[in-house]
Amino acid sequence: MLMKKRKVKLPFKFIITGLFIIVSVCFAGIYLWGVFKNADFFKVKEIMVRGANIDKDNLSYLMGRNIFDINLKRESRSILEAYPDYSRVDLVRVLPGRLVADFVSRQPLALIKLYKYFAVDKDSVLFDAPVCAEGTDLPIITGLETKIFGPKAGRQYNIKELDLALSIIREMRLNRLLKRCRIKRIDVKNIVETSLFIPLNAKLFPALNNNKGNIAPELLLEVKLGQDNVKEKVVILAGLLLQTKSDLADTKYIDLRFKEPVMKPKEKK
Repeated sequence: MLMKKRKVKLPFKFIITGLFIIVSVCFAGIYLWGVFKNADFFKVKEIMVRGANIDKDNLSYLMGRNIFDINLKRESRSILEAYPDYSRVDLVRVLPGRLVADFVSRQPLALIKLYKYFAVDKDSVLFDAPVCAEGTDLPIITGLETKIFGPKAGRQYNIKELDLALSIIREMRLNRLLKRCRIKRIDVKNIVETSLFIPLNAKLFPALNNNKGNIAPELLLEVKLGQDNVKEKVVILAGLLLQTKSDLADTKYIDLRFKEPVMKPKEKK
């Protein structure tokens, strides 16, 4: 005997009432949030600057604006354009009415000699040099005068000569021996004849001291690298400096552009 199917009665009145309540609450919430959000309570009353020695009055155009209406990413980009010495600016809301601007400084990897000295970071972005070129421990890159015209702080320069110089600095710093050596200058005027100049002293290479126990003066060793296989050539250079310490005082330059390294001795006077 077949059983009759029982009809399920849906509580339409209950469902409709529930949906009406939910929609009403949502609309009321949106309305109240709009009123609350646009109240004076959420207007910017204070701006705090961290990580930079700048006049916060330069950001006063943000004062009095509703804190929720400010496009933080767009304003951060705008502020960064005005301060190229910084790699990033983060704007953060602190409710109810404070904005915090966190500045992150660019870290100079080297100085570039143009009509004046510019600093350059790992991303090839130029900015005003934070230190004086004389006596700096930063490498100085020369030979870019005809490659960079009208240099502008805050602009990235993707130039092969500059990329090469920065790669040399990075590889030198990664090498266990050579990271202790300071690079005085990198000349990229002719990229196929790229050279770096390393000051060598008796502190790093005791063999430079003479037999009388006197400290030898600092030597400026030229190393011709060229433009290819920088990592491999830096490894070769480290090996040569380790093996030929006693001969460095009589070496005019080391040439690594060819299959076999060449150590050019100084001319006898």
